[in-house]
Amino acid sequence: MDRIRPNISMAVIRRLPKYYRYLGDLMEKGITRISSKEFGRIMGFTASQIRQDLNCFGGFGQQGYGYNVKELREEIGNILGLNRRYNTIIVGAGNLGQAIANYSGFAEAGFILKGMFDINPRLIGISIRAVKIMDIDEMKGFIARENINVAIICTPKEGAQDVANRLVDAGIKAIWNFAPEDLNVPDDVIVENVYLSESLMVLAYLMNQ
Repeated sequence: MDRIRPNISMAVIRRLPKYYRYLGDLMEKGITRISSKEFGRIMGFTASQIRQDLNCFGGFGQQGYGYNVKELREEIGNILGLNRRYNTIIVGAGNLGQAIANYSGFAEAGFILKGMFDINPRLIGISIRAVKIMDIDEMKGFIARENINVAIICTPKEGAQDVANRLVDAGIKAIWNFAPEDLNVPDDVIVENVYLSESLMVLAYLMNQ
């Protein structure tokens, strides 16, 4: 996304999902409009921060009226690309891979799980939410056949780079990486890393201050 909008910092982009989530909460409460001051109070941001962030993507809201909650949420969803569908696979069908496959919010965000892959013969053939786990050797053909856009890596650290190489060779341009390994991929491949252990270490640090 930063390549599409080069003048917008990743810090701003990473705040957009939080805006989207809070706006959804407001809609559930029946709130139809909100000022930047009140929105900032709810989110823990300043009104100025919210206006600056949203102004990066054009004009939203009206002076003296505030923001239309439903319209702003839809606009942010469009900015994030949630108005599209992304055919997705999971590589690594162990406990973490299965947990992600069972996450209901996955499809709601537009990521449609099409297949799962593993090297463990005891897992191959099992279905998770009607998605069959296949042998990783079938992956390249499946990616081409099903027009896969996104791959999620849930393998152990040792196999992550090999999986990434296979995905790149198969034409994948977006990887969500849960393996505790910094992947080496071409510049045109987007990798979003989720290092669970590092997040826990930060929690441990904060608890001991």
